[in-house]
Amino acid sequence: MHHCNSALLAILLAGASLSLAAQQPSKPAPPPQAPPLTVDRDPVRSPDSGAPAPSRETVQKEGSGFILHTEVEEVVLPASVVDEHGHLVQTLAKDNFQVSEDGVKQTIISFQHSDLPVSIALVVDNSGSMSRKRPAVNKSALDLIEASNPQDEAFVVNFSDEAFIDQEFTSNVNKLREGLAHIESRGGTALYDAVVASADKLAMDAKRPKQVLVIITDGEDNASTLNLEQTIRRVQQLSGPVIYSIGLLFGDEMSRSEVRHARRALEMLSTETGGIAFFPKSLEQVDQIAAEVARDIRSQYTIVYHSTKPSSEPGFRRVQVTATANGMGKLSVRTRTGYFPVVRKAKKTAASPQE
Repeated sequence: MHHCNSALLAILLAGASLSLAAQQPSKPAPPPQAPPLTVDRDPVRSPDSGAPAPSRETVQKEGSGFILHTEVEEVVLPASVVDEHGHLVQTLAKDNFQVSEDGVKQTIISFQHSDLPVSIALVVDNSGSMSRKRPAVNKSALDLIEASNPQDEAFVVNFSDEAFIDQEFTSNVNKLREGLAHIESRGGTALYDAVVASADKLAMDAKRPKQVLVIITDGEDNASTLNLEQTIRRVQQLSGPVIYSIGLLFGDEMSRSEVRHARRALEMLSTETGGIAFFPKSLEQVDQIAAEVARDIRSQYTIVYHSTKPSSEPGFRRVQVTATANGMGKLSVRTRTGYFPVVRKAKKTAASPQE
């Protein structure tokens, strides 16, 4: 709390943004203050990963001074629960769950288990090695959307050594089909850059609070400016989407070492965010996996708690969620492993001289 006469408190707000610059030379460049967000083939550029998130602090006048109010962190956890046989468990109540943050028990303030609408990023590898796989992949991606909540919204990102938004947010399956059909299989695989930019777009533009990112790729990242650890950190800073990965790592196109590295990356991206990584043995299995992803999304619990730590305390917060229920044996909960608190900054300028 700060009290002062004629004091001026300024809040510095900065948000990570997704920069989209049109790649069509035949069209004039738009004015910088109003960049187009719906032009086909807009390239997705990764934002500055060091930019702070928006502040939730408020300044209220009291008497002759001002009081700065800082909120505690509200943490939202989408969670899936499976039994010992790997079957989804959908009959649990709030009291069946226990949440801890950095080893300290937390109090659940909100609990929901319903088929909530979701904002989905379909992030699909468009590199040269995917050319023969894309028809089957596109069909599976559309099947996933059609098996999801009709109120879901999705956008399509095709990526090789660059990432392009080929369809903006929509609930229209035909428009998503057109976006997925924009195939120019060439170049390398900038997977991490595509994930970060897509997660940032979800944070900025998604209409649904529940967010999912689906990756379909057949290779190891070889063209990103970011590495795996930076990518995971950025998604965690955004309190970002649950990531489901489908790795098409079969065939003779990759060495064992490349397959191992690609598999590890997809597993980490998914595990750290509460999702699942799938590795089908053939294209024929992708459709079944897409249906499983849709089912998992629609079966999640949503758990909300207020952190016992103040938002001003920096550093990664590790979260653990467990569930128990009589007669159900051992239950496993899948959710994100943690988060970074929103950075809040306040600056006080010097008081004006007394008259």
